[in-house]
Amino acid sequence: MKAFSKTDVGRVRSVNQDYVFCYDEPIGALSNLFLVADGMGGHQAGDYASRCCVETVSKCVKNTSSSLPIEIMDEAIQEGNITVYREAEHNASLYGMGTTLVIATVLGNDLYVGNVGDSRAYLTRNGKLRQITEDHSWVEEMIRLGELERSEARTHKNKNVITRAIGTGPFVQPDFFEIQVIEGDILLMCTDGLCNMVEDEEILEILSSDMELEEKGNELIRVANANGGRDNIGVVLVQI
Repeated sequence: MKAFSKTDVGRVRSVNQDYVFCYDEPIGALSNLFLVADGMGGHQAGDYASRCCVETVSKCVKNTSSSLPIEIMDEAIQEGNITVYREAEHNASLYGMGTTLVIATVLGNDLYVGNVGDSRAYLTRNGKLRQITEDHSWVEEMIRLGELERSEARTHKNKNVITRAIGTGPFVQPDFFEIQVIEGDILLMCTDGLCNMVEDEEILEILSSDMELEEKGNELIRVANANGGRDNIGVVLVQI
């Protein structure tokens, strides 16, 4: 397994509210752990929310007594959620903060993924790109209801409105996915600063290229910035 992670402030924002964690060695009962978070809130609040969430989740995974991957991830997400929520309650400058989260671990041939919000996980295999996670967003709800075409979602005025987030309430409901992986698969975890700025076809082209994994990650960020870089960009790549 190879792994790469990086965040970039983009070309418009002055503060980087994306935070990632990339650990390809055993941690707690898991063989590895990968996290991507995109904070929201005021100047400091979004930055704090994503970092607080990721640090709490990784610490919880490290210290858990559970042994089942999804149970471990759910327990850690709930701990991250209540920690961010309480911090926002007790500090007026952090009021209203929250963050998205994508969490993943690879155990043998099994990939486990969880998400809250609209940061995403994709898998590339044999020249195809598949989105694993489902956005918790207003536009995704409208697409499910048949009230909005997917082609309209990328440019819709409400595309950044999310329907679930870490830290906005005392409990959060993540979605979980379990997928079989094979040698050569690449897992991409990213914030919307990437997937809103780079078309799926271009993401696939970069991930399918002969570049090294680090070069692929840097190229994804370069293209997102070249296309406008209107948001922070957070990327984790894992090659099986």
